[in-house]
Amino acid sequence: MTPGHQLRQILEQPGILTLPGVYDCIGAKIAERVGFSAVFTSGFGISGSTLGRPDYGFLTATEMLYSVGRITQSIDIPLVADIDTGYGNPLNVIRTVTEAVNLGVAGVILEDQEWPKKCGHFEGKRVIPMAEQVEKIKAAVRARGDSGLVIIGRTDALAPLGLDEAIKRGRAYFEAGADVVFVEAPQSVEDLKAIAAAFPDAPLFANAIEGGKTPILSAQELEELGYKILVYALSGLFAATKAMMNCFQELKDKSTTSGLKELVNFQEFEEIVDVAKYRHWEQEFSAGE
Repeated sequence: MTPGHQLRQILEQPGILTLPGVYDCIGAKIAERVGFSAVFTSGFGISGSTLGRPDYGFLTATEMLYSVGRITQSIDIPLVADIDTGYGNPLNVIRTVTEAVNLGVAGVILEDQEWPKKCGHFEGKRVIPMAEQVEKIKAAVRARGDSGLVIIGRTDALAPLGLDEAIKRGRAYFEAGADVVFVEAPQSVEDLKAIAAAFPDAPLFANAIEGGKTPILSAQELEELGYKILVYALSGLFAATKAMMNCFQELKDKSTTSGLKELVNFQEFEEIVDVAKYRHWEQEFSAGE
């Protein structure tokens, strides 16, 4: 079974699917270890962790796919990848989606911002004409072939053009072949409700970002409104950043980490990266030593 079909089976189950945002292999392995059935990679997370820069369109397709490919190889659960705008026109989308499928990606988010894009919760976003994005969605549908890749049609039109236009675009993308509709950055509970009411026949995607534009509702609350997927896109990145800040400040101030409690030890980290498996292989292929 392909990762895409595996994700589709999960989405067919009752209830809302909550996905943690990851940006590297360690985070993905931890998410799998604690019991999540799938994970999500955000453009912001990968841009911040690999480039040290904000989600301002700095990442190239190659850089994004390299990171995502390494993560898919490190876990056995489906991964949904943010592939931004697909990095160009419909032909570029075909190449990007084909590469994503080859890397074992289970689902992708394809958005309608102009390039260079921005984080969905930043100011100053601009979107391409709806008709152009419809063709890009159609191109993605063709490129996925029989992989079962789940295509999430995202619109960032709410901020620049208003809620009615965002809903109109979401409908157009769904009719063009997107499996899930994602209206980015609703600014109130009323917006979330209006979006849900407009799509009784389409699975909906919600994005929870601490300090972002959208009110953070619980998974149960969003499920009751009619949402199917909830991602906490940057929670892991924010938590890791805070922990590292505390660790390095402690080290700078006291020249030791002996007082830090929020650290895994060496043996615990060995378990996360499967050291025992590689030691076994090392012994197995030791040429009789």
